[in-house]
Amino acid sequence: MNSPTFNAWKLVSLSPLPQWVLVLLALGLVLGVALAAWGVRREPSRMRRVLLWTLRVGAGVAALFFLLEPGIRHLQVARMKNRVAVLVDRSASMSFPSEPGGPTRTAQVASFLEKAAPQLAALQDRFTVEMYGFDPELAPVTPASLAKEPARAGTTDLLAAVRAAAGAGQGARKLSGMLLFSDGADNQELKAGVVGRARAALADLNVPVSTFTVGQEALKDLAVEGLKVDDFAFVRNSLTVEVEIHGRGFSGREIPVVLSQEGKTVASKTVRLESSDDMKPVSFTFTPDQTGRFVYTVTVPTFPDEAVADNNTRSFTLKVIRDRVRVLLVVGRPSWDERYLRGLLRQDANVDLVSFYILRTLSDDPGVSSERELSLIPFPMEEIFDTKLDTFDVVIFQNFGHADPSLSIAEYERNLERYIHNGGAFVMIGGDSVLGEGRAMMPTLMEALPVAAAGPANPEPFKARLTPEGLRHPITAIGTGAASTEAAWGELPPIPGANLTTARPGATVLLDVPHMTADGKNAPLVAVWDYGRGRALVMATDASWYWSFAAHRDGSPSRAYDRFWGNALRWLVRDPDLTTLKVTADPPSVEPGRPVGVVVQARMADYQPAQDAQVRVELFSVASQKPVAVQTGTTGTDGVVRLEFAPPAPGPYKLLASAKKGETDLGSGEDAVAVRAVGPELSDASVRPELMEAIAKTTGGKAYKLPQDGLPDVPLLDPPVVEVGRAKDQPLWDRWYYLVALIALLGAEWFARRRFGYV
Repeated sequence: MNSPTFNAWKLVSLSPLPQWVLVLLALGLVLGVALAAWGVRREPSRMRRVLLWTLRVGAGVAALFFLLEPGIRHLQVARMKNRVAVLVDRSASMSFPSEPGGPTRTAQVASFLEKAAPQLAALQDRFTVEMYGFDPELAPVTPASLAKEPARAGTTDLLAAVRAAAGAGQGARKLSGMLLFSDGADNQELKAGVVGRARAALADLNVPVSTFTVGQEALKDLAVEGLKVDDFAFVRNSLTVEVEIHGRGFSGREIPVVLSQEGKTVASKTVRLESSDDMKPVSFTFTPDQTGRFVYTVTVPTFPDEAVADNNTRSFTLKVIRDRVRVLLVVGRPSWDERYLRGLLRQDANVDLVSFYILRTLSDDPGVSSERELSLIPFPMEEIFDTKLDTFDVVIFQNFGHADPSLSIAEYERNLERYIHNGGAFVMIGGDSVLGEGRAMMPTLMEALPVAAAGPANPEPFKARLTPEGLRHPITAIGTGAASTEAAWGELPPIPGANLTTARPGATVLLDVPHMTADGKNAPLVAVWDYGRGRALVMATDASWYWSFAAHRDGSPSRAYDRFWGNALRWLVRDPDLTTLKVTADPPSVEPGRPVGVVVQARMADYQPAQDAQVRVELFSVASQKPVAVQTGTTGTDGVVRLEFAPPAPGPYKLLASAKKGETDLGSGEDAVAVRAVGPELSDASVRPELMEAIAKTTGGKAYKLPQDGLPDVPLLDPPVVEVGRAKDQPLWDRWYYLVALIALLGAEWFARRRFGYV
């Protein structure tokens, strides 16, 4: 049989005695040497003292040699190579050019690694070299694959990458070092630098990380960064949006910054960049005038020589809600109807009521020589109907048809019409002074109403009749379901008269009067429509307060009157809870390359979930004013369906949804979604060498600018890991001459002590 080949050895003790016995015997030998030295301390001759000490120490060493029984252990070993991890950033920022007009940062790394291939191969003699790309997940790469494949759309997370590399080879093969190639554009844990927990995590690696910074720092670029805005705002309340304009290479340039809402400019400012790398804060303050979710975009110009053009815009969504409904009530004269409605609005905690009386009609003769004698204070017509009009969510005219020229509304009715058209809500409550004799004095305002006057008021009592449209509409939903609502309206008392009007084309009649008008149809009692971006409602009577008489019938309150006007206000201000189709972008802001999701909740007219409803959603581009995609789906048992659109181009979009269940139309709804032009990776083209240097310093590595002349001598740990196969012990202590040396030393010491007079 062939004898084993031993390729290593080490010195060992072959003594069979336990370790604690060896320790005690060794201490005894040391004590003996010390006592011998103590015994000759008074020897006057220094030469004699040194000779005696030397002989005793030599004898002690020789005795210890025989006590430990030293030997040589021959070993058969296999040395395992430690790992060296080469990490290459593959995130989106590595697609930026390494220099103006140059290759991408990823391509520059690939070129360097190809040139450094011989040096990396030389490391294979001592280490196993592993090459990974990260974005931030690790994946094996080669220089060839780096050169062919573009950088990916992931984020830069340097700490996660080095942690993953440290744990990738757990087991027998330990990590000796890392080589990190990146531009340092971290937007995760190291975004704020190597501080706190991130610093501790890097130090705990116990592995030197040598960094190689890729890319040139002086790229010319203009970017919208640092957006700060609340997730929601209150309608008709001022809101501030703060952004930071980061300019590199634009020293002394004035940059216009524009804030727009779905293509409409909201505000604009100009900032001046003072240095070649300057950051300027810009704030915009504006007042949203409508509720809902909208897409806003901050834009700066794009210059031809910029490194990145996509980061010159930043879009975000803003949900505009209302805290309280601010209602302006203008009354022509006191009445029971006014008293009931005013009382209802005052006791509603969600309503902020401002009301005025006019107290005059066209036929009134004040009998005074001056209009100033009619009032202690002047009526604030200009303040209410001009400067402060847009601060109200709902304007209600109740039996008001303006009076004499001193209170003429003619010069302000254009403001009222524009207020409705631009998103306001308006209610006209009938009576002889508004839809009667006063209607001719407000022709412009009357054009914004869903009815046209057809003749004088009819004083005959009647019971309001619910139309088919009213049976499905949330305003007239005073019951718990369609049947309940129809029964509730049938139980209400008659109304003593109404204005006879005709519905305009496009208007929706919810309640009508059983009196025919010139068009051969029943006269509308309650009619609504959308006018421009706003809404208008007409109640063609000033006697709806009669409905409150049934509030305590049979001892149980029905609250039909309260529910009707409460529903009306909520519909006028577009309360989302009153819609039968609720559309929600999921999420409202989408990163580039990500799909657009939308959740649609469909309900029946009685607000029960609409199961198996057919839903159609259109992704509508606000920029091009064209639909870009359509998705359809069917709701589940909860009336909800989620649809998804393929990643669209960046920009603001509307999600326009409609639904049907069989032949029943469930209505329509919309929401807004912002698709960002660039994510965090591409919003900033800068290189961060200071972060790369901090990583290297914290871990014990070295920081380099990506060299052109090959791989430098990087620090690497090399703790040998030995795997023992076979071993053979060869004793050293059993040689005869070692015993002769021990006897000679002891004999020489005895002779010397006798000669020098010591016993």
